Amino acid sequence: MRILLTGANGYIGMRLLPQLLEQGHQVVCAVRNKNRFSSTKDFEEQVEIVEIDFLENTIPPEAIKNIDAAYYLIHSMSANTNDFDTQEATAARNFNTMMAGTSVNQVIYLSGIVNEEKLSKHLKSRKKVEDILYKGSFNLTVLRAAIIVGSGSSSFEIIRDLCEKLPVMVTPEWVKTRSQPIAIRNIIQYLTGVLDREDCYNDSFDVGGPDVLTYEEMMHQYAEVRNLKLWIINLPVMSPKLSSYWLYFVTSTSYKLAQNLVDSMSVEVITRDTRLQEMLNIKPISYKKAIKLAFYKIEQNEVLSSWKDSLSSGRFRKEFNKYIQIPKYGCLIDEKSIKVENPEAVLNRIWTIGGLNGWYYGNWLWKFRGYIDKLFGGVGLRRGRTHPDKLTAGDSLDFWRVLLADREAKRLLLFAEMKVPGEAWLEFTIDENNVLHQNATFRPRGLLGRAYWYSMYPFHFFIFEGMINQIALGNNKE
Repeated sequence: MRILLTGANGYIGMRLLPQLLEQGHQVVCAVRNKNRFSSTKDFEEQVEIVEIDFLENTIPPEAIKNIDAAYYLIHSMSANTNDFDTQEATAARNFNTMMAGTSVNQVIYLSGIVNEEKLSKHLKSRKKVEDILYKGSFNLTVLRAAIIVGSGSSSFEIIRDLCEKLPVMVTPEWVKTRSQPIAIRNIIQYLTGVLDREDCYNDSFDVGGPDVLTYEEMMHQYAEVRNLKLWIINLPVMSPKLSSYWLYFVTSTSYKLAQNLVDSMSVEVITRDTRLQEMLNIKPISYKKAIKLAFYKIEQNEVLSSWKDSLSSGRFRKEFNKYIQIPKYGCLIDEKSIKVENPEAVLNRIWTIGGLNGWYYGNWLWKFRGYIDKLFGGVGLRRGRTHPDKLTAGDSLDFWRVLLADREAKRLLLFAEMKVPGEAWLEFTIDENNVLHQNATFRPRGLLGRAYWYSMYPFHFFIFEGMINQIALGNNKE
């Protein structure tokens, strides 16, 4: 079959793509920007890639006119606290218009469980999208899922942050809310299992794991799997706003996403039936086993995708390419260079910078800068990196975003997503004479931007000087 995969760069899309290819399907990947399609070269050679922004485009590109099926995996919850639901509705309507100009027969939509009378804004939006898609000129199959557990998933990573960092935690009332977590492996089985099945056309199915657990029970079970001591003290008077700040400061989530998550966590997400599980003969994976499988992937360095790499909360949704060209005028620059003896070893150190490895010099200062960034509503350092030694355009890297990662050209370009009064780039290159160049470029915004740069200059001098020397020498100084 010829299949359109929307959200191909998303957490689910990146997991689904290899399964579709393995089953022999032709896949057209829809992304907003081709330059940040983060799959492997092997996959890129097997798929067609088209640029589509469903918030704006309604005319189908030639490559998707003859498709048989499509996966609708477009979500915008982390993009904006106020109007993500409006954006999701607009994207769904534009998708319907575009599909009317194609030969698509079936569309598969991954939604959320909407069985409660009072729904969160997030779940209301999912249901509204479902209603819009049912008006399309195709057969719709909807999978309504609970929270998804897998290496790199938002639910798994947030619980991981909480349990690994807070052996004693004071928690809000929503930790008593019940959910039915489902393993990412089961989700992929459902997504591929309903493809081209007429008995799944124009129907919605609940999908969940075998365990119904409160969020508190999920944290305790996580701690058991990881052999951690965990004490949870419930504080019912904690307001939603305080809960959002608590989640934001402790975990790697943004504040906007934390607000939406807290809103959603007050609603139970429990399946009403197991029809699809029986139709597809799927064996549900327990929550504890899902955690163990996630850590197996992490330990094997096989995390295919992470929710933290999403661009939906950043400044690049429309203008990713704009920042790849570093401006030459009106900028303040710190340029450093050093001759290296072993370019390949140096390149390896550049490609493993950040995350658990840190920044090779003055790591405590980098961490302090991350804490300050969190205080002012930034992303901080907790996002880390998805893979220990692989980087792709669009990846998050602590409080940076990877704009370009070209090992053949020996160039890595990062753009700052921390809160700064301006725009900042950090670039590493190794030239044909085996000279390592490290350039920090800052385009200030007004007098405040210039004041920021000069106030930070003493710290930048020592940090950047120490960093390039340690990258060249292969040491890591705290």
